[in-house]
Amino acid sequence: MRWALVKVSLAVTTMVVLAFAVPLGLVIREMARDRAFSNAEREAAAVAPALSITTDRDQLERVVASAGSDAGMAVHIPAGDGQRALRLGRQRAAGQDIAAVRRLGRASTTNVPGGSTLLQPVALSTGEIAVVEVYVPESEVTNGVGTAWAVLAGVGIALIVGSVAVADRLGVRMVLPARRLVEGAHELGEGKLGARVPEEGPSELRLAAVAFNSMADQVVQLLANERELAADLSHRLRTPLTVLRLNTASLGEGPAAEQTRTAVEQLEREVDTIIRTAREAKPQTAAAGPGAGCDAAEVVRERMAFWSALAEDEGRKWRVAGADRPVRIPVARADLAAALDALLGNVFRHTPEGTAFAVDVHNAEDAVIVLVSDAGPGIPDPEAAMARGRGSGSDGSTGLGLDIVRRLAESTGGDVRIGSSVLGGTEVRIWIQLDGRAPSGEGHRRLRRRRRGRPAAAFKHS
Repeated sequence: MRWALVKVSLAVTTMVVLAFAVPLGLVIREMARDRAFSNAEREAAAVAPALSITTDRDQLERVVASAGSDAGMAVHIPAGDGQRALRLGRQRAAGQDIAAVRRLGRASTTNVPGGSTLLQPVALSTGEIAVVEVYVPESEVTNGVGTAWAVLAGVGIALIVGSVAVADRLGVRMVLPARRLVEGAHELGEGKLGARVPEEGPSELRLAAVAFNSMADQVVQLLANERELAADLSHRLRTPLTVLRLNTASLGEGPAAEQTRTAVEQLEREVDTIIRTAREAKPQTAAAGPGAGCDAAEVVRERMAFWSALAEDEGRKWRVAGADRPVRIPVARADLAAALDALLGNVFRHTPEGTAFAVDVHNAEDAVIVLVSDAGPGIPDPEAAMARGRGSGSDGSTGLGLDIVRRLAESTGGDVRIGSSVLGGTEVRIWIQLDGRAPSGEGHRRLRRRRRGRPAAAFKHS
């Protein structure tokens, strides 16, 4: 905006200066020419009274000398009444031009080498017409024109520079508030809720800054209300959780009782995490920095050990592949565990008992892919299932579990896709990008080729 304003000001000022300077320069040149020929006419007029009285050569020479232009003046007197033609001074004009002025009786100018001449007719006492020739050199015609044009050029350049400077200052006055507004919007979009914009500059930008600051205050208030609401709702779960924990104490010993107590303890930890996160406004997102993150293979083995007990109770076959060696990913351990629990919980919740499922971990060059597949009926509309709050359409499906998985993948630059699995049911593929770049289509094609050429692992019973 700033440079655009400077360019517009430069163009407009240049056109205005040219529109005035060029005609003014031409007028100055014409004025100089008129001044030179006016002086020549005065010199010719000074000789005319003497010519009307006498044609004596000596007297005329003294008159011409007194006029001050004897070197540039000539007098042409025709012959008549027994008197020979007389010419005083140097003749520069052509003879036919002199004859034409004598015949027409009107003053005339003609170009000669080095300048111009003024031919002024004068009536003699004898009735003949004499011609006074006054030489006007070119230097006298252009005297002062160059200086005047230089002054005009200097004034024009000064006007242009001044207008550009003023436009630049105006541009800065307009651009800086606009730039601060853009920077504030970027900071607010990045989660810096304290971003505000100085309310200064032109009136329009001041109003925009006021509106932006008001919007930012409202966003902060709305987020604070949302965090408080989330914390309050999560806190309400403490009472039924306490009852569950007390009831699990009376279950006695055994794998099922131990699994129930473990699940209740994990649920309590998750509720505590939700409350702390909501109160502190510090979302648990992907880990960052060297050495941060977790071992995806270890988390997969841990969660599959948890769900395998329930799979045994329901007669489900299951398998794990690719989790036999460490696989580092830039994701917090709790986040990956929550995403796996959400997907495996969907398998147990939305497929019949006895339905097989599998978890595969693929370690690519720039990404880690986690596949959760089952042999169930599948999802009729995967796109709708990925929409937050909509789910697969079956009873008890809200879509929030898949939304947790999606946000986990997108926090690393990856994505989530739902398709058909080799088991015949649903396959959810979590693409976790290791370098923060968006996954490419070529990477997906390499994964499909690798899966087609890889033998399936044997299913297990716990």
